Amino acid sequence: MTTTRGLEGVVATTSAISSIKDDVLTYRGYSIQDLAEQSTFEETIYLLWNGELPTADQLQAFKAELAENASVPNELFEFMKNYPLETVHPMAVLRTAISTLGIYDPDAELMDKQSNKEKAIKLQAKIATLVAGFARIRQGLQPVVPNKSLSYAANFLYMLKDRVPSEVEAQMFDKALVLHADHELNASTFTARVCVATLSDMYSGITSAIGALKGPLHGGANEQVMRMLERIGSIEWVDDYILNALENKKKIMGFGHRVYKNGDPRAKILKTMARTLSEMSGDSRLYDMSLKIEILMKEKKGLLPNTDFYSATLYHILGIDHDLFTPVFAISRTSGWAAHILEQYNDNRLIRPRAEYNGPRLRRVTPMAQR
Repeated sequence: MTTTRGLEGVVATTSAISSIKDDVLTYRGYSIQDLAEQSTFEETIYLLWNGELPTADQLQAFKAELAENASVPNELFEFMKNYPLETVHPMAVLRTAISTLGIYDPDAELMDKQSNKEKAIKLQAKIATLVAGFARIRQGLQPVVPNKSLSYAANFLYMLKDRVPSEVEAQMFDKALVLHADHELNASTFTARVCVATLSDMYSGITSAIGALKGPLHGGANEQVMRMLERIGSIEWVDDYILNALENKKKIMGFGHRVYKNGDPRAKILKTMARTLSEMSGDSRLYDMSLKIEILMKEKKGLLPNTDFYSATLYHILGIDHDLFTPVFAISRTSGWAAHILEQYNDNRLIRPRAEYNGPRLRRVTPMAQR
């Protein structure tokens, strides 16, 4: 057998959902740039799940389905109130909430195509409500009831802050959701497919994906980027911090990518969005720091920013708590996870790789008295 650490370069399956080729990311054949500029998150979800962009009537019906399923059982919010709110990480709460959500769905164990599509809608609709609800509960506030008249992106910001966001805020957040919706066979998506390949239910698949996304080498990286920016404090300290970190061989979060060799296309769009919002807010401190870090990293290490780097600045300006960055990532990526789960169910084979054994050779058990 040939061993490949981290399965790098190993093709584990075929998929028609998204592709990364020559540093171009596409969803169902559409470039991420076109989708970010010309579609919405709801259209993107529909595309990922159905293979084609929706017509006006299909989109209206789909948005209505998401809106109708956005409410969550109040018991989940009551559970959250009993958590150690000062110390628990929102990703741990989300992981538990999605798992618990399956208990309240009488169709959770049904495996036909229609039932699975309905579960995908329920999960996508409710995950935003769960994240926003927990954010308010830990502030001692009541969760905000979803607003059916708003878009998916605008409704999340509304539930988070109890105010309707500006058009620019909603548009920027919507674009960010589109950019993070899917990314081929990344760690969390692969985890979801491995889980449901056993014919486990979709709630289990999404819960396992959230567990994988929680790690700082995957979805948690954008939160780590924000922590780094906070530690640096101002642009005058960027050089000292980065050069010292590199000298001590510390990892600078938000740079490099195993797949992209000439830069993450999502990062380029997020950089422009972060600059625009920074200028509008009148406070470009974080953006200016980020730009200087990007220049230094390219000069010293030849590394370019990935999607986590500028998304941190973007979410900060939108007023999202820093430890909610990864749950927000999960809100978006649920669309891709669900697409891959549906695809796995459609042509399933148990995923069971092998390991190259490197332990002791065959041994005999020594009697206890002789050990």
